Amino acid sequence: MNYRKFGSTDLTVSEIGFGAWAIGGAAMIGNTAIGWGDADDSISAKAIHAAIDAGINFFDTADIYGLGHSEELIGKECGSNNDIIIASKAGNVARNNEFTIDYSKQYILTACEASLKRLKRETIDYYQLHTVRMQHLQNGECIEAMQQLQQQGKIRYWGLSLNTFEPSAEAEYLLQNNFGNGFQLVLNIINQKALPLLKTSAQKGYGMIARMPLQFGLLTGKFDREVNFADTDHRKNRLTREVIDASLEATEPVWKLCTKYNCNKTQLALSYILSYHEVSTVIPGIRTPEQVQLNTAGLFQLEETDRKIIESLGETSLNSLMELIRKQG
Repeated sequence: MNYRKFGSTDLTVSEIGFGAWAIGGAAMIGNTAIGWGDADDSISAKAIHAAIDAGINFFDTADIYGLGHSEELIGKECGSNNDIIIASKAGNVARNNEFTIDYSKQYILTACEASLKRLKRETIDYYQLHTVRMQHLQNGECIEAMQQLQQQGKIRYWGLSLNTFEPSAEAEYLLQNNFGNGFQLVLNIINQKALPLLKTSAQKGYGMIARMPLQFGLLTGKFDREVNFADTDHRKNRLTREVIDASLEATEPVWKLCTKYNCNKTQLALSYILSYHEVSTVIPGIRTPEQVQLNTAGLFQLEETDRKIIESLGETSLNSLMELIRKQG
């Protein structure tokens, strides 16, 4: 495993991190799935330890993942391991059996205390406002809360987990005011919208977490139009047959590079993101030991010319695919 500095902080993180959304299990808010279907806690525990054995030291979770269950598992399995860097998030809330948001100062302070208890930690290494929007930042309460938590030693560093499709406005607000220490953004072969932000933010010393590197599995090559997702899997309404068909067609030119590098699609997708030195860590979703192996083995240095080929496709056919995915939510 290779490691990178997380911006200008004193954190050094594994290039591949552990995306811990899926181990939260089949959580629902009302009739809305907010998880990835059923998860076996014993297998999740094995995955966590397999990740540590593989050199992964960065675990990214959130209080909404499994309605706290993801944090509880991480706390149980590695909360006492000070070599593990834990990132969590707050702001997305299940309240009265409905999904809502709360970025008030009091809520963020309370949510952090609850996360610390579940994680069995006195300090969260990196705490994030979960897809916060501009009006909440301008209101200022959530920023006051993060600064207070940092001053109290309950979090070491903080930042934003940015909106999936339009990641720049909220990030620019932090950059202009020198708030926070990092950003989590979507970056993958299909969705390259965050590339300009990636470069400007890194220049100012912000750590960068790349999420959704495999676009909910579309970039693994394992889905065809006949795939069926459980009702408790959020992908059921996102990865429609139309999206899968369009993905298979739009990404076909990219996969020609797999022959050149003698790699599989997952390896190419992850290596593409890691070819940007501004990225601190990439967090594929992991819930089994086998996925640890798949997401950490066979990574390679992508040549600049091949990265430019992918970027050029991102401006044309892949961009059209991303717009279709956007419509699905």
